Amino acid sequence: MTSFEEAPAGDAHVGESIFKTKCAYCHTLDKHAGHKQGPNLNGLFGRQAGTAAGYSYSAANKDIGVVWGENTLYDYLLNPKQYIPGTKKMFHGLKKPQDRADVIAFLKQSTA
Repeated sequence: MTSFEEAPAGDAHVGESIFKTKCAYCHTLDKHAGHKQGPNLNGLFGRQAGTAAGYSYSAANKDIGVVWGENTLYDYLLNPKQYIPGTKKMFHGLKKPQDRADVIAFLKQSTA
C-alpha cells in the first residue's frame, strides 16, 4: 500500500499526551517490555507490518507488506481498519491530521 498524504511536522510533546490517552492502553514502547493487546512499538520505524517477534498478528497485518514510516503511519492512523482490512485492531483512528503528526513525532522519538 502506498501513502496518499505526506505527514506534516508534529510536536512530540503533544504527541506523548495523545499517545498516553489513546494508545498506551494497548501498546508499550520500551525495548524490554512485552506486548499488550497490541504489539510493542519499539523499533517500529522501518519495520514491516506484522513482524514484531512474539506478537500474534492477524493474517491481514502479516500479508499487507507495509513498512512503517512517517507517511504510512500517517495514513494508517486515520483509519486502521480501512488501511488494513481484516486487522484485529479495535482503534477507530485519529481523525485530526495534526494529532496523527504529533503522535508520529512522539513515536519517532520514543521507539528508536
